Amino acid sequence: MAAEEAASWAQHEDEAPRTVFADLGLSELLLKGVEDVGYLHPTPIQEQAIPIVLMGRDVLGCAQTGTGKTASFVLPMMDILAGSRAKARMPRSLILEPTRELALQVAENFVKYGQHMKLTHALLIGGESMNDQRDALDKGVDVLIATPGRLLDLFERGRVMLADCKVLVIDEADRMLDMGFIPDVERIVSMLPPLRQTLFFSATMAPEIRKLADAFLQNPKEITVSAPASVATTITAGLALVQEADKRRALRRLIRAENVQNALIFCNRKRDVDILYKSLSKHGFSVGALHGDLAQSVRFATLEKFKNNELQLLVCSDVAARGIDIGGLSHVFNFDLPFHAEDYVHRIGRTGRAGREGHAYSIATADDAKLLDAIEKLTGNPIPRISVEGVEPVSEEEMTEARESKGRGRGRSRGKSEERSGRGDRGGRGQRDAAPRRDAEARPARDEAPRSRDEAPRSGRGDEAPRRGRRREEEPRR
Repeated sequence: MAAEEAASWAQHEDEAPRTVFADLGLSELLLKGVEDVGYLHPTPIQEQAIPIVLMGRDVLGCAQTGTGKTASFVLPMMDILAGSRAKARMPRSLILEPTRELALQVAENFVKYGQHMKLTHALLIGGESMNDQRDALDKGVDVLIATPGRLLDLFERGRVMLADCKVLVIDEADRMLDMGFIPDVERIVSMLPPLRQTLFFSATMAPEIRKLADAFLQNPKEITVSAPASVATTITAGLALVQEADKRRALRRLIRAENVQNALIFCNRKRDVDILYKSLSKHGFSVGALHGDLAQSVRFATLEKFKNNELQLLVCSDVAARGIDIGGLSHVFNFDLPFHAEDYVHRIGRTGRAGREGHAYSIATADDAKLLDAIEKLTGNPIPRISVEGVEPVSEEEMTEARESKGRGRGRSRGKSEERSGRGDRGGRGQRDAAPRRDAEARPARDEAPRSRDEAPRSGRGDEAPRRGRRREEEPRR
């Protein structure tokens, strides 16, 4: 969690008495770094996790996005590692992240917190120079922050050894599962010494995640600061049920009707991100696009423009659902309801963070009835229905018909509204697109970015485009 979010979170909470970071057992140098970045009081996950981590125990942490999980493991790790020196190519701790954006965010926080300490770190992610990463490893690093693909590439090249790793952090474990990285994570864990401290964090705790935690952790302290998959109370949510042909018009009217400072707009597929981006640009909106097929330099440049308020809207896919940390994000729009209900929580959790007020509005058609039911069952509350002026709503009869139809994911195959919009079976896609297909965006290859020729791994890892015939790219493991 960013420093300004921590400060704002503290200002909005009025519990008494309040815990301060000095009560958690952190060293003076680290407390000074925390004070410098503006932290006033720990969040609940930080307050509960930091003392346990300092005791050397394994931790199983479950907390919704935006609650400060990053600081809850980075801060105590830095205290544990202080006072010793790393050996070349042998990092003393490892933090695994599912995406480059999350890895970069953790690295930024490491630098902020440790500005008065002499700890070193290296960042191993795709889309960056492998030579620079090798040089950093050769000097010896205390904390290695990596995505699974690039770490395995360098391990197979003999550039990194994990025999001296005493602390392992598996962050966003549920996203690791969704993206198909668990086999890689299992292989990495097998390379680590059995006597280690393992910290396992996830926003949700599905049965598959608990099974993984049981395999990786030894007698862990379980910390849950909120109900799994709960929605922050600071978020005002709404759902507009419209005809398929009216989705883009409904979105434009919602944006114009709301006091939007900045907003993320989520689509399920990369091609739909591009289509919606072009449509909004054509109608005069200040908008950018972000998905896994874009070059790393383009993604970074777009994010910087959005963070600097040069862009008001950012149309993105789920690759950005947990990798973007924007302080004060006012709105989230779900142009598509996600195929997996847990992703709804992750998406709208980008707003309403740190005690601030946020708004999350979703647009759905009758075909989305089953997806909607799954979301409302997960969160335990119905999403309040809203109407969009000038846009025809979906009737209850259509919703009932969709719920009673057979099939997975979307309530039915292509309907009347889609035929009106000209999106039927054009190009041979119609029936295939009706099913909730987890394409390359849902399961990006390794680290999601193309690499230069000299970086290409022997095993062929790192290609962003999905490869035919590869089970991992075609059949997401749940």
